[in-house]
Amino acid sequence: MKQKLGLYLHVPFCVRKCRYCDFYSSPGGLDERGAYVKGLLAHLEHEAPALSHYEIDTVYFGGGTPTLLSGEAFKQLLHVIGECYDLAPNAEITTECNPVSGGARMAEQLLEAGVNRLSIGLQSANENELALLGRPHGREEFLSTYRAARAAGFRNISVDLMFGIPEQTVGSLERSLSLLCELSPEHLSVYGLRVEEGTPFYACRESLALPDEDNEAEMAERIAARLFEAGYCHYEVSNFAKPGYHSRHNMRYWLGQEYLGFGPGAHSYLGGVRFETLPDKRAYLAAVARGDFASLRANATVIGGDEARDEYVMLRMRLFEGVDLADFQHRFGQDFFECYRVPSSLFEGGFLRRTDKGLAFTERGMRVSNAILSDWLNFGE
Repeated sequence: MKQKLGLYLHVPFCVRKCRYCDFYSSPGGLDERGAYVKGLLAHLEHEAPALSHYEIDTVYFGGGTPTLLSGEAFKQLLHVIGECYDLAPNAEITTECNPVSGGARMAEQLLEAGVNRLSIGLQSANENELALLGRPHGREEFLSTYRAARAAGFRNISVDLMFGIPEQTVGSLERSLSLLCELSPEHLSVYGLRVEEGTPFYACRESLALPDEDNEAEMAERIAARLFEAGYCHYEVSNFAKPGYHSRHNMRYWLGQEYLGFGPGAHSYLGGVRFETLPDKRAYLAAVARGDFASLRANATVIGGDEARDEYVMLRMRLFEGVDLADFQHRFGQDFFECYRVPSSLFEGGFLRRTDKGLAFTERGMRVSNAILSDWLNFGE
């Protein structure tokens, strides 16, 4: 049986940068996008022969805003993946979508090209919050895009929502949650705002009207409770899904499975080695044009020893199912509780719970998981 591999294709174009965004992206005209697609096609064709022992079971177009590419571009890219790689018949093929670039015709073209899962960035259903975030769409544009995707035939839709954002209250969050529960997408990614260095929000961080810690904790609690009532499973710290609709591609990251990234800013994990393609569109296309594909694997790091063990714990503890103690013992030849100090107070205080196979965070524990894990893990330091 062949090993499984996921492909990630980064599309570094956007209408404009949102005020919180630190992903590699920038505006780009039709000619620039066309040249970029040609570069991706050449890169995909080059890598394929060395990956003949893999079956591709997930493909993910991320950005930026992938749906700024044409329907024909998606068709070309997925045709090359289907021709040059062993693409599983039931592969999950996802693209992220901004409401300003996802109308009815685009939804039809994506389905025709082979995309079967759509991830739409809403972030908030409140116009004032969308404006403060710098989103290029409003509530009605999101609704139009969502309904067009459903009408076209998409049966697997994910929506992004943010909390802890400027001027947000528990009441305004409730309005966003009510809309999403009414629409009932198969999957929801719900992220707390992080003010990242280098973003416009970071430059004005002292004056941002952000919810305080108590309000943000109340929001997280309300999100989990409301979505549980609506039939969603909180299967990962920031992700909720209806039964059978977890993100198969993102699960690769949390389970430590292999994936190969294409495009500037993309990351990869292949053969026990992590590497990245540096975030520079011009340098990327120049390297592809001269056949210097080796330079696209920068900052390669072999993951092993204590670092591999700590990373395993960090990623598995993001999942509702947590750490399988027998699997940990098998992988690392060590007893989990001999490696990590886990105070009984974490169980007694309702932060950790025992499972049939090991231990995992409770809902309460998930909300402070980073603080707890920072006491366990040192990544070799």
